[in-house]
Amino acid sequence: MTTAAKLYGKDLTEYDEIDVDQLLSQLSAEEISMLAKEVDPDDSLLPPSQRCSYECEKQPTGPLDRKKLIEHINKQALETPDLPELKPYVPGTIRGKKWIPPSTETEKEKQAEEQIAIDLGDEYETALSAATQEEIIDLAAILGFHSMMNQDQYHASLLNKGQPVGLGWDGVTKASQPKPFPMEPPNDTDVDKSIQMVKEDDHTLTHLNWNNIKSISDEKFSHLFMALRENTHLESLSLTNVGLSDRHGILLADALEKNNCLRVINVETNFLSPQVVVRLVKALLVHKTIEEFRASNQRSQVLGNKMEMEITQLIEQNPTLLRLGLHLEYNDARQRIATHLQRNIDRIRKDLSLRLQFRFFNNPHRQKKLIK
Repeated sequence: MTTAAKLYGKDLTEYDEIDVDQLLSQLSAEEISMLAKEVDPDDSLLPPSQRCSYECEKQPTGPLDRKKLIEHINKQALETPDLPELKPYVPGTIRGKKWIPPSTETEKEKQAEEQIAIDLGDEYETALSAATQEEIIDLAAILGFHSMMNQDQYHASLLNKGQPVGLGWDGVTKASQPKPFPMEPPNDTDVDKSIQMVKEDDHTLTHLNWNNIKSISDEKFSHLFMALRENTHLESLSLTNVGLSDRHGILLADALEKNNCLRVINVETNFLSPQVVVRLVKALLVHKTIEEFRASNQRSQVLGNKMEMEITQLIEQNPTLLRLGLHLEYNDARQRIATHLQRNIDRIRKDLSLRLQFRFFNNPHRQKKLIK
C-alpha cells in the first residue's frame, strides 16, 4: 500500500476530488496575481511575459529611441563619481603584494637532468661519437624518440631502407603526393523495375538498395511502400541519402506494420524528424521480425531526452532487435539499449545452441551409434 500524500503533516487525500478550475474561479484578481508570481512554468511554448514572474507597472514613456538611450547611459556613466580607493595611489610605491614569477626549473626537471647525467662508459661514448648521422637516426627510431626525427626518417629506419638523401637532422619532410582513388560508381539500380519486382513479390529480390539515388519522386516512394505491405520475400531495404521526409517515413512505418519478412531497415542520412523516428521504432514491435534498424544522421542531430527515453522503452520491449544505428546523447539511454541488445544476442545464441544439440542427439544415425 502506498502512503497518503501529506503537506506539513496534513493529509491531502480530501483534496483529490476537488476541481482546480472551481478553486481558481473563487480567487480574486490580486490572489491570482500572487499565485502566478509563485509559479514559474518551464514551457518554451508560453511567451516570456507569461513565463516570467516580474511585472512592470510603469507606463511606457514613448517609443524606443536607441540613440537617446545610449546618450543617456553615457551621460550617467560620466556623471557618476568613481568609488574612492582604499589605498590612494602614490607614484613610486607598490600597493599590495608584488607578483614574482615562479622558477622555470622544477624538481622534476632537476631529477630528469640528474638521471640523464649518467656515465655510460668509454665504450658507449666512443661508439656514439664515431656514429654517423644515419646511424644515430636509426638508433633514435629504435628507442622510440619520435620527436627527434620526421616521418620519412622514422619509416625509413623501421623498413631498413636507408635514410633519404638530404633529410638529416635539419631536413624538412616533403609532402607526399596523394594517391588518386577512383570515384565510387553511381547506384545503377532501376527504380521502376525494382518497384515492379516488389509488387509481383519476386522471390529473386531479397535485397533492395536505393542508396544515394536523388531522382526518386514521391509517387515512387508511395508505390514502393504500398507494395512492401504484401511482399513476402524482401529481407533487406536500404534507403540511405535518398531524401526521405516525414510523409515518406509515416508510409514506411505503416508498411512495416503490415510486412513480416523484412530483417534489415536502413534509412540513414535523410530528413526524418525525431517523432517519425520514434514512429518507425514503434512499428518494429508489431511483427517483431526486424533484426537491424539504422536511422542516424537525420534532419535533427539531437533527438532530445523525451524522445530518447521513449525509444529506449520501445526497444526494451523488442526481443528480436540485434543492431541499432542511432545517435543517442544521454548515457542512460545508450547503456540501457546496449544492455538490452546484448541480452537479445545472448538469448539467440543460446537458442541456436540448444537447437543444434537437439538435432544432434535426435539424429537417427547418431542414435544407432549410441545404441551400438
